[in-house]
Amino acid sequence: MGFTRKDWSRHYTDGHGFRPLGDEEKTLLIEHATPPARGRALDACCGTGELAVFLASLGYAVDGADFADGALRRASTERAEAQAVRWLCLDIEHDDLAEDGYDLITLRLSIAFIHDRARVLRRLAARLRQGGALVLVTPLVANTPAERRHIALDEDELEALADGFHAERFDVEGLAVLILRVPLGRSTPDR
Repeated sequence: MGFTRKDWSRHYTDGHGFRPLGDEEKTLLIEHATPPARGRALDACCGTGELAVFLASLGYAVDGADFADGALRRASTERAEAQAVRWLCLDIEHDDLAEDGYDLITLRLSIAFIHDRARVLRRLAARLRQGGALVLVTPLVANTPAERRHIALDEDELEALADGFHAERFDVEGLAVLILRVPLGRSTPDR
């Protein structure tokens, strides 16, 4: 599978997706990312929008963003009932992130496909409100079959991503879940 907008769009248009959102992931989000009053969330690289809709069910107003038109077409069709989700076509690596003020930003099963991960995380962290969290969910190389390791991160990569953040890590259902917060008094993590 390629990594261009066209390839990803075809991936979704052909009916493919990714691993469904698991119950343990949902529980972690409920416990560690409870929405404040008028809470806003960004589900970056949202795919077909399963996580975005779950976040809306928790009470967040959600922006579901993806650069693949095919993903967003499916999300807006398959999840038409999600009134609290706004679907945005944007590339978080290259497009301007015009919105400020998110209480939660999620990247689920997508960080391995981002080329300049540290830069993207700093850009996203700059959009967090005070006390907000950036949640990364990724397969681990150690838990992933050899032919699919390109979609996973190893322990060193996870540690590098958490550098400069106050980080909590959980391992659930074969996935690593990092909950990253910017230390108080800083607008972005030190790098």
